[in-house]
Amino acid sequence: MNTFGLDAAIASVAFIGTMFDNYFAYAAQLLVTEPKKIKRVRNSQILGIISLILVAAVLGDFLQTIPTRAIGVLAFVPWYFAFHAWQSRNKEPRKIYKRGAITTFLMTFAIGGDNIAVWTPLLRASDNTKTLISAGVFIFWELIFVATAQTLTQRPRVVAWGNKRAPELIPWVYLLLGVMILVECGTL
Repeated sequence: MNTFGLDAAIASVAFIGTMFDNYFAYAAQLLVTEPKKIKRVRNSQILGIISLILVAAVLGDFLQTIPTRAIGVLAFVPWYFAFHAWQSRNKEPRKIYKRGAITTFLMTFAIGGDNIAVWTPLLRASDNTKTLISAGVFIFWELIFVATAQTLTQRPRVVAWGNKRAPELIPWVYLLLGVMILVECGTL
């Protein structure tokens, strides 16, 4: 696989892996959003993700003085999320309340800790070209994310399935993301 393809694949795994649970939560939110507010909610979701990308890139830039191999220890963060998700897998899912554009942005940003934890070391381990590729891939997937989530709302049973199965799958996804961080940073 060429370098661009490999970089795009790694960025895709990082985005999809950290957004899997958010995807179904966002689709469930759209189910209870008034039709006239969906466009604003969607735009707030996108703005929230762009903000998370910027935060991860800035944090990665601040970490430039630390050797890339040492950044690999940040793999413990998604592993912590895996442990926490495993312990929480049998808890009742959070209730989805109606919310508007500002709340959507704030919630997207607030629950983006796992995104920042995974994206920061990946962006830190990248040169400028890889960072731009990763950011472009993240935005590409985010646009697909919001478009398909809105389509998914027409199938509430699929949303219910995703909300039910996400707690079982998320720990494994976080474990994989931690390994990916170790490999990308050259720690392994």
